[in-house]
Amino acid sequence: MEFLIEEISAFKGDTLRIDFEGREPVFLNAGVVASLGLKKGMYLSESDIAELIAKNDYRRARERALYLLDERDYGYAEMFKKLEKNYPEQICYDVVNNLAELGLIDDRRYAKRCAEYYITRKLWGKYRAREEMRRRGIPRELIDEALEEYEDGTGDRLIELIGRKYSRKLAEENGINKVRAALARQGFSYDEINAALSEFEPEE
Repeated sequence: MEFLIEEISAFKGDTLRIDFEGREPVFLNAGVVASLGLKKGMYLSESDIAELIAKNDYRRARERALYLLDERDYGYAEMFKKLEKNYPEQICYDVVNNLAELGLIDDRRYAKRCAEYYITRKLWGKYRAREEMRRRGIPRELIDEALEEYEDGTGDRLIELIGRKYSRKLAEENGINKVRAALARQGFSYDEINAALSEFEPEE
């Protein structure tokens, strides 16, 4: 069965309303309508209309992804989950695969940027950084590769963090244990914390 396009009219912004005879209207981006040459008086089958909707969803999802990438970097899985809230699964795969092919999404690059941010800016330990990177959908092997770069400087970063944020608390009652617990929440290991705290012990 085919449906006659009775009217194409402006709806909102760059969206057009396509009215059919004997069918509910469809709302499409003006660019999609122009690229496919849709005009009043044309006949479209249900499969044709479904294809139009899919093309329109792809365009909208891709524009959304590019907007998000203007704000910050994203990994493959994280971008997919972001788009999946509003668009069909296959459309999300198509968009994210396209952006990955263009190099706009790169999990290895994203892993390195996340590691640099969590370790050197937020001064987290590798355990908390790893969990956050896993939550963002970065593959385990890329997480390990990105964090390996920061293995050697953990002690210095931890000493810097204690001196900058926790040194006064060490003098409080039960302060050492409070600081130790806070640093554990930051993702540092027991041995790393004790080694760093030894630098702040008062001399005999």
